[in-house]
Amino acid sequence: MKKLDAFTKLKNMKPEDIKEHRRMRKERRERILEKRRNSAFAKKMAPYYRFMNRFSLLFHAVWACVINFLIEAVSRHSPVEAWKYMTGTPLVFFYNAGMIFVTFMLVYLFRRRVFARIIISVVWLFIGVCNGVMLLKRVTPFNAQDLKTFTEGLSLFTNYFSPFELVMMAVGISALIIWGVAMWRRGGQYEGKMHRLVALAGAMISFGAFSLVTTAAIDNRVISTYFGNIAFAYQDYGVPYCFSASLFNTGISEPNDYSKSTIEKISHNGKLTESKADTDVKPNVIFVQLESFFDVKEFEALQTSEDPLPNLRKMFQEYPSGYFKVPSVGAGTANTEFEVLTGMNLRYFGPGEYPYKTVLKDQVAESAATAFASFGYGTHALHNNGGNFYSRAKVFNNIGFDSFTSKEFMNILQTTENGWAKDDILLTHINDSLNSTEQEDFVFAISVQGHGNYPEEKIIENPKITVSGMETEGKNNAWEYYVNQVYEMDQFAANLVKMMEDRGEPAVVVFYGDHLPTMGLEAKDLKSRYLYNTNYVIWNNIGLEKQDRNIPAYQIMADVMEQIGLHAGTVFNYHQERRQTKDYLLDLELLQYDILYGKQYVYNGHPPITEGHMEMGINDVTLTGLNSNLDGTYSLYGTNFTKWSKVYINDEKQKSTFLNNTRIELPESTLDENDIVTVSQVGSSNTIFRTSKEYIYRDKKLMEYTDEMKQEDNAPAGTDEEAPTETTNE
Repeated sequence: MKKLDAFTKLKNMKPEDIKEHRRMRKERRERILEKRRNSAFAKKMAPYYRFMNRFSLLFHAVWACVINFLIEAVSRHSPVEAWKYMTGTPLVFFYNAGMIFVTFMLVYLFRRRVFARIIISVVWLFIGVCNGVMLLKRVTPFNAQDLKTFTEGLSLFTNYFSPFELVMMAVGISALIIWGVAMWRRGGQYEGKMHRLVALAGAMISFGAFSLVTTAAIDNRVISTYFGNIAFAYQDYGVPYCFSASLFNTGISEPNDYSKSTIEKISHNGKLTESKADTDVKPNVIFVQLESFFDVKEFEALQTSEDPLPNLRKMFQEYPSGYFKVPSVGAGTANTEFEVLTGMNLRYFGPGEYPYKTVLKDQVAESAATAFASFGYGTHALHNNGGNFYSRAKVFNNIGFDSFTSKEFMNILQTTENGWAKDDILLTHINDSLNSTEQEDFVFAISVQGHGNYPEEKIIENPKITVSGMETEGKNNAWEYYVNQVYEMDQFAANLVKMMEDRGEPAVVVFYGDHLPTMGLEAKDLKSRYLYNTNYVIWNNIGLEKQDRNIPAYQIMADVMEQIGLHAGTVFNYHQERRQTKDYLLDLELLQYDILYGKQYVYNGHPPITEGHMEMGINDVTLTGLNSNLDGTYSLYGTNFTKWSKVYINDEKQKSTFLNNTRIELPESTLDENDIVTVSQVGSSNTIFRTSKEYIYRDKKLMEYTDEMKQEDNAPAGTDEEAPTETTNE
């Protein structure tokens, strides 16, 4: 209001008065600046400011090297390792320092140059600290896609950090902000004449020149645009470059020869999108992605007291099997998953990119789910981890699954010593998925039991299998923990096969590992001498020929579909037709670009999926009764409760205690006549995945609130309606 009054007053002033008003404002501003310059702090810092302004470019260069060293020291958890990196690969080190240096050119656009330097420095150091902290909790470095979790309720941080650690982070960030505000006020200003156009031109020239340096660095293999393992890439190419690449270099760049005619030629005028079957026998198809699984006999130095995978080894000998080439090492579960489900080669995407976090998060695309659905299959995904992790709830909907059962729908009673859900829980939910339809089903199950980190202290008191051969006791302990998880994963595989045999239906079950475990393995340690190999096997009861061969992840779905006589899905049909032909990979890149980023010429206006229709979970939560306890609390009874079941009264979330799959306690709730009670399965970030039917509290009983009851309650007074029927009660 004061600003509006001042504007009105200024508008009504005479020209000579306006000129005098502006002169007075200028003098007042100069007095304030003079007062700041004459303060004790300003006088003390003035010589330093003059020195920094005079030799600012040299200062920026040295400071960029210091920041780069600090980033690497924090990220590698060792200044010694940072020194080895700097002296061992000086070109990479100075390239990254050059990237930091270029950002300091923005300082000259501002009068508060000291403050601008501080902000830029803090941003770079923040990236380094985040990376170092993340690597204490997981094997995947901090990358640009992690920043998106800020818009998803910080689910990344709640997945990896304890409440105390989160509080300490909040305190640290708050202190940093307070210090930044103080430096903005006390940091002084550049007193010379500003040349912002010259500064802007200089910054643009610097960024342009650095882009040419980047091209030269890539051409001379100082850095790379492909990260087979993002963790290794951060070690090899430096944090600033890798983080920047994950921020700016995503998706697939348009190939030079991309055009409608080229795509029509590749797709035979759209025939590649057609579906056809060579057989009337359509088996249930189950893919099981085993976390960090591989045949430990591939690691030549490791000795085990007994074979940890007797069941899978027998399958290796009797059914199609071989090496499974995956796109990452030690991490990147979602990327192996992406290649298997879409048939797309990850190599054409940005370095270190997770398509689950980029293109598939907000865009529909065909997949194995849509391919099997074209033959009338029900399609289901399962994962004994959170539904929001890697945005799977969104992604699986966007690629055409009918249902997705995440841990929020599972009563997980057994966990590893590390706290990961054991894989046996998947058996019940695979069976539920198969029973949920009357036709054949495609089930994609993602396990989590083999997840790291692998403790170097002995935490399994009486291990089934003991190991030896490692150079330290800590490494023996880590491998012993891992091998015993592999043993239980093998038992799970055997139980799943038995379950399918007992069902007596045609079935194909594919087991494979998503990547090697994070054990510091090197190529020379493995029989295959290749870090990107895990193992796969195709169990079946339909008499598939045993054809052992090594296969990349992006071809496995097309291969299995071809063996069972199904041809569907544009990319899968392409693999079946063009594998091992001329320009196979070049045309695959064109096809991937057209489907995900181009004009979708291949579909000729008829894409196989336009929107998702997926439901979370298979089974509804039902409420069967409510007990009013003597202490004023309530006990809610029903079916299919889990730890992630949350009770709502009139859409307000209640404090509750999960006891078992049929009982939840409500310690603080109050219920009044005609209150509406529901139960929702709630994931991270308070995402409501699925909600039960509505139940009404009436006459001190809980009953299903049917449509007929709702109509009666909404009927005008005096109408002759039937009385409501109690459907459920204690």
